[in-house]
Formats: sequence, C-alpha cells, structure tokens
Amino acid sequence: MPTLEPNVRSLISPLGIVRFLEILLSCAAFSLASVHHSNYGSYGAWSMFTWCFCFSISVLVVVVEVAGLTESLRISWQDFTSAFSMLAALMIFTTSIVYPSTFIPYCNDCSYIAAATAMSCFCFVAYAVEVGLTRAKEGEISGFLATIPGLLKVFEAYVACLIFSLVANYTFYDLYAGLQWSLAVYCICFIITLVIIILTVGRCLASLPFPLEKVLVAYNVLAVLLYITAAVVWPLYSFKNYSRPDPCNRITCVTWNNRLGVTFLTYFNLIAYIVDLVYSSKMVFVTAPA
Repeated sequence: MPTLEPNVRSLISPLGIVRFLEILLSCAAFSLASVHHSNYGSYGAWSMFTWCFCFSISVLVVVVEVAGLTESLRISWQDFTSAFSMLAALMIFTTSIVYPSTFIPYCNDCSYIAAATAMSCFCFVAYAVEVGLTRAKEGEISGFLATIPGLLKVFEAYVACLIFSLVANYTFYDLYAGLQWSLAVYCICFIITLVIIILTVGRCLASLPFPLEKVLVAYNVLAVLLYITAAVVWPLYSFKNYSRPDPCNRITCVTWNNRLGVTFLTYFNLIAYIVDLVYSSKMVFVTAPA
C-alpha cells in the first residue's frame, strides 16, 4: 500500500499557481453571475454549470496533489488531469462566447455580466496555459491523453456533445435517411472516442490483447471517412427545401442556426480527426523503433 506523502510544494510550482488562478477566476465568474441573477434559461444554466464544475474539479485536483494521494488512486492521474484541463478549456471557451452573447444584448446594467465574462475569458486562458504545461513534450514519457492525439480525443468528444445539444430538441432529421446517417456517424465516433478516454484514465489500455497504437490509427482512418460522408450529407439534406427565414431574428432563426451550427461543428471535427490521424500515424510509423 503506497504511503501518503503530502506535497505542499506543488502549490508554488508554475502548475500549482495556474490552478489557483483557475479556482479564483471560475469562482469569481459564477459569483458575479449569481449576484446579478443573470443565470436564467438554458444558456445561463449551462454557464453556471461550467464555472461550478471547473471550480469543483480544480479544487479536487489541488487537494489530491497536496495530500499526496495521486499514487493511491486506481486511475492514471496524469491522463485524468490532462483530459480535464482540455475539457475545462473547451467548456470555458464556449461559455465565454455563449454567456455574453445571450445576456449582454438585453441587459440594462451590464457591469456584472461584463465582469463575469472577463473572469471567464481569463479563466479560459488559465486552463489553456495548463494544457500547454501538462502537454507531453517531444521525447518525454507521458500518458496518452497528455499527447496531441490524446488531447484531440477530448476535443472530438466535446464537439460531438455540442452537436447533440443542437439537434436534441428537433426531429427534422427524421425527414431524410441522410440526416439519420449523419447522426449515426456522430454517435458511433463519439462512443468509441469516449471509450478510449475512459480506458486510458482507468489504466486499462495496457491489458488489451491487440496493438493499441495501430488500432487507434485504423479507427482514425474510419472516423475520417465517416465524417467526410457526414460533412457532405448533413448540409445537403439539412438545408434541402429549407431556406433562411426572412426576417431572421433570435426566435425565427433558431432551427436554421442550429442546422448551420451542426454543419460547422462537423467540419471542425473532421479537421480534428484528420490531424489526429496524421499525429497518430507519425507516432506509430515514424517514431516507433523498427
């Protein structure tokens, strides 16, 4: 049984200082939004959840590292913290765009909303710095999720979640088989990517009875091919016999904006899977010893 070795010095390391800033800034963001009561509606709830979630997990990470519990946990701590910092950066980035665009155009006194937005933007920068600090450097031995392909896995899963959120309240994809195929592509790739992340954090990858690196390359090839079909089929059928409403405002253009958002997110994920494939192939076929 590993002994506990408190690591108070982690608080004054560059990574510890960045995490302290993350806690402070996320706390300031949701506090300002709560004081002004500018957290109503689905977007307000999402923003509050994001700040509170990132605040809570960051506090947990700091407590575990200070208490020296990292070796006692049955998970890959480096992979967990790398995946969380990437996820938090993406969530905070999304919130820093969604929150002000939702509340600022309709506010009378925007000082609290502007301050919360500023804290959220600074918080995103802090998490982005943590991603840079924990990312595996060339020649360094590290967990898979600390590498660029691992970070891209988190990005791909998050973008898929955004796609699901845009189509969750609509049934227009029942009209055409092409739209159903696109949703199947999003779901299949999301599930496999999520399983890879979970197995990595749970230290289960080493026990798999096949060469993981080559399987990941094969999966990335499949994901790229699937997303290419979705990138063509989704906009083709999503906008078939459906033009942009005129006039277009916040209410009349909701469905149009969601369909357009899914289109762009599909392209983003396609690019991510292509980059993932390039880096994964390089790790397997170029840097791997003969």
